Amino acid sequence: MSSGSSTPVPGKPGMSSLHDAVVYIVDDDAAVRRALATLMRSVDLKAEIFGSAEEFLSAPRPTGPSCLILDVRLRNRNGMAFHQEIVGLGLRMPVLFMTGHGDIEMSVKAMKAGAVDFFAKPFRDQDMLDAVGQALAKDATRLDAERAITALRESYDSLSSREKEVMPYVLAGLLNKQIASELKLSEITVKVHRGHIMHKMNARSIPDLVRKAESLGIKPHGFEGLRY
Repeated sequence: MSSGSSTPVPGKPGMSSLHDAVVYIVDDDAAVRRALATLMRSVDLKAEIFGSAEEFLSAPRPTGPSCLILDVRLRNRNGMAFHQEIVGLGLRMPVLFMTGHGDIEMSVKAMKAGAVDFFAKPFRDQDMLDAVGQALAKDATRLDAERAITALRESYDSLSSREKEVMPYVLAGLLNKQIASELKLSEITVKVHRGHIMHKMNARSIPDLVRKAESLGIKPHGFEGLRY
């Protein structure tokens, strides 16, 4: 690694809001592992180092933003094949590949395999820090989106069976009296259900409810591709 002309600064933009982030480093070269860990810690990032793929797999799964710096040529394992293995296990953290034997073909394969970046050793420290910052920000965005969907699903699950029955009609833009006629309910009953739906789904408006429903794969009743 080479530091180049830039010096990493703790609290660097893009990293300051990632205090709970973890950078995982898998390389069978102890010196490289230590150097990368020291580099990450120089900007207040937590680093976990592993000498093998097996060590990494036996470690606790991350709960916050994370990324993996992975050597392509591990002693007893192909790094790119290992990447596909962890993807299959449901680990969706961004991966940055590095190798001392890099070439254009390998770089292309790494990027096609889903890597966010590829580094041939030696590399500039600042380039690695920039890539790690972007990877962690990407993972934080992914986690936020997953939490939002989980919360939305919980909101939908809190609806009663009747409210779930009414909701597609509301999404379609039907008036209370129209929904009441369709479901053989009183208009006031539909109005109450509509109010509960809006409240439980934390929807500010019908278009907002439609967007949330689309995120869950719920469609308006009797309409395809309706947009507000």
